[in-house]
Amino acid sequence: MAKWTPKHEAPEPLEGPVVATITGGTIVWFVLFLVQLPFYGWFHDHGHTWWLWTCLAGGGLGLIGIWYVRKRDAAIKRAAAEESTRTEQPTPAE
Repeated sequence: MAKWTPKHEAPEPLEGPVVATITGGTIVWFVLFLVQLPFYGWFHDHGHTWWLWTCLAGGGLGLIGIWYVRKRDAAIKRAAAEESTRTEQPTPAE
C-alpha cells in the first residue's frame, strides 16, 4: 500500500471567474433547448426527445448552479473582508 501513497501535496484549487463560467454554461444549455424546440416532431418521431429534455434539465440545473456560486462567491468575499478588517485593527491590550 505504501507505493500508492502520494509523495507530494496536492496543488491548490484553481479559482477563476466561476460565476461567469456557470452563467455562460447555463445560457448555452437554454440556447440548445430553444434551437432544438422547433424540431420537436423530428425528435419525437426518431425517439430522441431526451436530447431536448436534457438541454432543458441542464439549463434548470444551471440556474441552481448560478444561485449556488453567487452565494459562495459572496461568502468568500465577506470572509476576506472580515479577515482584512481584523488584521487592520489592533487588538486592545489587557
